[in-house]
Amino acid sequence: MESRNLDPSPISLLDKVKKEGRVWEDLCEQYGVDNPDPPWKVTLDATCDVLAEVSCAIPVLERRWEEDELSENLYADVPFPERQLLALAHSMIRRGLMDEDELAKHMAVVDKRLNMA
Repeated sequence: MESRNLDPSPISLLDKVKKEGRVWEDLCEQYGVDNPDPPWKVTLDATCDVLAEVSCAIPVLERRWEEDELSENLYADVPFPERQLLALAHSMIRRGLMDEDELAKHMAVVDKRLNMA
């Protein structure tokens, strides 16, 4: 992996999500949802497309290579599409497009919204 300057070392926030997070399949069952794709899958695909279109952030072949490498090694035990999401977040953090604190804040906002009573 190092040949393309990818830092494959674990990222603590993503490692926590990997170990403690819940996958869409479980959430579907819990909430009685039939849709096989999580609602965030469209946003994930769009983010990948936008990053490729901009070309300066993560060129498409480089992003796909990183996703494949991270999926096969670091996130191999996470199901798809969660694995793709973790790999993209990993690449974005390692490239400085966002940091762990920023991602954690966004995750907290989403968690709060989802758990409103």
